[in-house]
Amino acid sequence: MESQTRPIRILRIIARLNVGGPAIHVALLTEKLSAPDYESTLVCGTIEASEGDMTYFARSRGVEPVVIPALGRALNPLADIRTIWTLYRLIRRLKPDIVHTHTAKAGFTGRVAARLAGVPVIIHTFHGHVFHGYFGPRKTQAFMRLEQLAARLTDRLITLTDALRRELADDYRIAGRKKIVVLPLGFDLSSFLHAARKSGGFRRAWNIPEAVPLVGIVGRMVPVKNHALFLEAAVKLRAQMPDVRFVMVGDGELRAEIEAQVDALGLRDAVTFTGWQRDLAPIYADLDVLVMCSVNEGTPVSVIEALAAGCPVVATAVGGLPDLLDGGALGRLVPSGDVDVLTAALADTLRNPPDMTAARGLMQERYSIDRLVRDLDALYRDLLAKKR
Repeated sequence: MESQTRPIRILRIIARLNVGGPAIHVALLTEKLSAPDYESTLVCGTIEASEGDMTYFARSRGVEPVVIPALGRALNPLADIRTIWTLYRLIRRLKPDIVHTHTAKAGFTGRVAARLAGVPVIIHTFHGHVFHGYFGPRKTQAFMRLEQLAARLTDRLITLTDALRRELADDYRIAGRKKIVVLPLGFDLSSFLHAARKSGGFRRAWNIPEAVPLVGIVGRMVPVKNHALFLEAAVKLRAQMPDVRFVMVGDGELRAEIEAQVDALGLRDAVTFTGWQRDLAPIYADLDVLVMCSVNEGTPVSVIEALAAGCPVVATAVGGLPDLLDGGALGRLVPSGDVDVLTAALADTLRNPPDMTAARGLMQERYSIDRLVRDLDALYRDLLAKKR
C-alpha cells in the first residue's frame, strides 16, 4: 500500500457480530487496513439471545467495535430512522473518506446516513441476499425495493462470487453489472491449513469412537440452513451404515425443534450437539464429510474452512456454493431439498474419500486475507481518485 499525506479513513458498518463469515471478515479487514495508510473504525449492533457472539474475535485482533444497539437484526421502522440519525452524527464526527457497509440492515441505514453526511465514497458488500428462503413474497419485494434504492446511493457494490453478481444484476435488478465488482472473501486460514487430518482430539472430547464415519453440519440453527433435511438424510444413511455418527455444531432459534426431530427420528444415540465452538479446526479435521444443505447461501465460511482443513464437502447447489466448489470439482453438489440424492452423495463420499490436496491449496490461494486487503486497497484508492 502506498503512503499519502494522511491515512484514508474508513468507517465499516455491519448489523451485528454474530457467528459466521461476515463477522470474521469485517474484524480482519478493520485490523489489516490500519496505520500508517488507513484509520479504520468498526461499527456494529447487538446480537439476539439465540445467536453466538463473535465480539471476542474482533477484540482478539485488536479491534474494539463501536456499538449502536439498534443496528441489530430486528426491523423496526421508527428505530431504523433513529439509527440513521445516530450513524449520521457519528459520520459527521469521524469524517471518513469511505463508508463500507455489510449485511442488509446495516447496508441500508449506513448508506443513507453516509449519503446525507456527504461521504466521498460509499461501498456495500453483499455476503449473500435475503431474496430467497427468508421471508414471504410481500416482504421479499419490499427488501428488493430498498436494495434498489440503496444501490443508487452507492459508488460500488461488492459480491463474493460471479453467481451472486449475476443474480443481483440480472434476476433481481438491484444494479447494473458495471456497478458490481466480485471480490472473494479473505480469512486467516493458517489453523485450518495446518490441521492434521483425523488427529482425534475432537472425537475424544465428545466421546465419539475414532473408527466410525462422522458427518457434520456447522452453522446457525435457522430455517434457511435446513437442518431438517440433514436429519432426514441421517436416517437414510444410517440404514446403509449403522455405525455412522452425526455432529451438529452451532445453535439458534430452532435448537429445541431440531432436538425434538432428533428424538422423533430415533437418532438420539447417533447425534452429538456441541453448541457454538470457537476452535473449529479440530472439528473439521475429525469429520469425514461436512454437509451444507441450505436453501440459500452466499459464500459460507464453514465450507472454506472445511476444505482448507482437508475435509470433504457435500452441499446443495444454491447461491454461491457452485462457484465456491468449482461446479462440483472441489466438493459434491446436490439439488436443494432432495434427501435421496443428498444421502447417496454422503454414502459415496464416505465410501470413496476424495483427495483433498488440491482443494486445500486452492483455499489458501483464493481466500487469504492478504489477497483481499490488496484487492480492497486498489479499489478504495481508485474510487477516491475518481472522486477527487
